Amino acid sequence: MSPSESEPQPVAAPSRSWLRRRVLDPFLDLLKAGLSPEKLALTIGLGVAFGLVPLFGVTTLVSVATALRLRLNVAAMQLAAHLMSAFQLILLIPFLRTGATIMGQGDKVKGLTVARIRHLIDHEGWAAVVNLLWRAELGALLLWALMAVPLVALLYFILRAVFRRVLAKQSTAQAEAAPEGI
Repeated sequence: MSPSESEPQPVAAPSRSWLRRRVLDPFLDLLKAGLSPEKLALTIGLGVAFGLVPLFGVTTLVSVATALRLRLNVAAMQLAAHLMSAFQLILLIPFLRTGATIMGQGDKVKGLTVARIRHLIDHEGWAAVVNLLWRAELGALLLWALMAVPLVALLYFILRAVFRRVLAKQSTAQAEAAPEGI
């Protein structure tokens, strides 16, 4: 090859997005590792529901206990649950307001905001917050439980179909890539 001729440069693979590398690929790797589409769909559905529970500090405990009890993948459930953290924060005040209304305390938390809760903690302590919100929290948990059932069912059926399709595609790709003599 003469110096004027250059070797063809290898084409770099397109870079994958952060979402693809950190969220989608770990779930798809579980399919490759042998987790059934049904179990993975249930794991993610329950993880999403547990990630939205309107009570701080219970997401990890409840999701790990459920994953162990149902023999689901603990890491996948934790990932799904903790990806919902932003939504949990966004939905907390509406859940509490609605929960208070359900429990007949709507007038006490009508103007509830994060700033008001902080002010209450700073000036009157946690006991005042607990006194104000325990019924609202109970109602919020009831509302969450009622909403979690259809949410998990919906996610389960949608994700099960998606994961079955992905698994079939992976199986087809592996079969085509395998040498015929084996």
